[in-house]
Amino acid sequence: MERNEIMVIYGEDILAMTKKICEEAKLAERIPAGAKIGLKPNLVVAARPETGATTHAEILEGCIQYLQEHGQKDITIIEGSWVGDQTSRAFKVVGYDKLSRKYNVSLFDTKYDKYERRSYGGVTMEISKTALDLDFLISMPVLKGHCQTIVTGALKNMKGILSDREKRHFHSMGLHKPIAYLNKIYPAHFILGDGICGDLDFEEGGNPVQMNRIFCGLDPVLVDTYICQTMGYEPTDIPYIRIANEIGVGSIDLKPENIIELNKDTSKVKPTSSRKVARLAKNVREKDACSACYANLIQACARLDDRGLLGWLNKTPICIGQGYRGESGTNPGIGNCTRAFDTHCAGCPPKTPEILAYLEEYISRG
Repeated sequence: MERNEIMVIYGEDILAMTKKICEEAKLAERIPAGAKIGLKPNLVVAARPETGATTHAEILEGCIQYLQEHGQKDITIIEGSWVGDQTSRAFKVVGYDKLSRKYNVSLFDTKYDKYERRSYGGVTMEISKTALDLDFLISMPVLKGHCQTIVTGALKNMKGILSDREKRHFHSMGLHKPIAYLNKIYPAHFILGDGICGDLDFEEGGNPVQMNRIFCGLDPVLVDTYICQTMGYEPTDIPYIRIANEIGVGSIDLKPENIIELNKDTSKVKPTSSRKVARLAKNVREKDACSACYANLIQACARLDDRGLLGWLNKTPICIGQGYRGESGTNPGIGNCTRAFDTHCAGCPPKTPEILAYLEEYISRG
């Protein structure tokens, strides 16, 4: 894959999907023989991945299997949870301790590391020496929301290589500028993103959205642009993404033709325990919808809710799913399965921005 591309795979077999996307991206060809490799997941808190907060163990396992099958042996899972939580506890809760024993890979907690001070643009920060000594770092962020920065992804995931003191310092500086500058000092070499069920708007989880996708890229700014688009935001809405683009960490210029989808999602929507997702879906009439299409609709509904527009659809439920193929209707339809409706948003699946624009235009017609 090229630096201006994002690769996406859909499904429910997380381990197999991970190995497939690594193979298609030719990840092994990018890593020197005998390299010190770091896998940097998102373990902000000790929470199970199904809450929408943390990186699934199956993604790490698939990546470890792939790397070992290509001759790589020096692999470390490296992370430092947020201030106030224990990384060692998170390793156990998510199941990384079992991976460590099964595949003979190291677990390293950056909270107990030595640090080196690095600077960019007048901002100096303490970075894990173990992270800096790696030859190749694979960042594994979760596609999810964040209570302070709206979204979190590849750029913000790098905070885990900082000392706790530096994490506090980042917050005192307003987060956005230092996050962008950290990635100028030390960007990940490859990003393998967890889009299985990230939370709608909170980094600690609780309102997961079933998305059933894994994605990868070489440019952290481009990856975060993809995350923004998936959630219905513009990358320029997020200051740290905008700053990272401006200082040359990467590019926000993600063209539709540069999103490479390896397959189509065929996994079906499952019942949710999230009250927020259930509220957003109150006016959705789903019949055999695929999870990727449905997730994009829920993200669009969340943005409509932010703008106070969701209530306009109370009397005209949104229809989505394969069960509507060949049916006609006057309600707003989402996806090619509703192409026989009087009006619908085309795509398989349509992207979140497309759904959002369609529903806003539908609402404006009254």
